Amino acid sequence: MRFRSLLTDLGTWTSSPYAFAIVAIYVVSWLIFSPETLEWHGIATLITWIMTLFIQRAEHRDTQAIHAKLDELLHVHGDARNEITQLDEKEPEQIEAFRDQHTRSD
Repeated sequence: MRFRSLLTDLGTWTSSPYAFAIVAIYVVSWLIFSPETLEWHGIATLITWIMTLFIQRAEHRDTQAIHAKLDELLHVHGDARNEITQLDEKEPEQIEAFRDQHTRSD
């Protein structure tokens, strides 16, 4: 369970600007200490890392916006259950189990 939580935290962390700063530091270090090894495959690898971070950042932003909108709808609706408003604090497997349990009962 601790490992799953660590993976979730790592995924959230990689969507922060700090992840871009670490990649930038890595690139600068590569250029300073070993510029002759920065060939086309190294450049392709760096571009892949950067694009992955862009995608992660965009997905995290979209997810946070959806959560904010849903939270607002749940708070406005008087019959909303408190357990649903706190689902985003659980692990993905727990959320899937919750959804499976409630979709079967519908």
